[in-house]
Amino acid sequence: MKKIMIINGVNLNMLGIREKAVYGAMDYNGLTNYICEKCNDMAVELSFFQTNCEGELVSCLHNCYFQNYDGAVINPGAYTHYSYALYDAIKSIAPIPVVEIHISDIHSREEFRRISVTAPACIAQISGKGYDGYVEAVKLLADRA
Repeated sequence: MKKIMIINGVNLNMLGIREKAVYGAMDYNGLTNYICEKCNDMAVELSFFQTNCEGELVSCLHNCYFQNYDGAVINPGAYTHYSYALYDAIKSIAPIPVVEIHISDIHSREEFRRISVTAPACIAQISGKGYDGYVEAVKLLADRA
């Protein structure tokens, strides 16, 4: 069984409240339950972490290394667009694969959202598939040799 950490960054705790037309009506607890239900038949042990603090995201990534996780899914939120600290943290935990996820399609939104400084450190980026993007990311990690 693979251990996978699902990391959610800034403002993801506001799911179901903020911009429902963009992020949907499901709240954060609903999201974690949804992911667990959809991934129930995969051979994975999921853990979840959410914070609005950049340094805590970095520490969570580091802990993935020290706690022998097999992979991580990260939605950095707005930190995606400017956090070289997260880029460095993702690179520092290699060879643990990390998949970047976004609920909305960042490539068709405002100009500043189209650039991810963290994606180049990840093995893949999934954007614009809603909550199912998380499930796709877990599957990608679960299927890796």
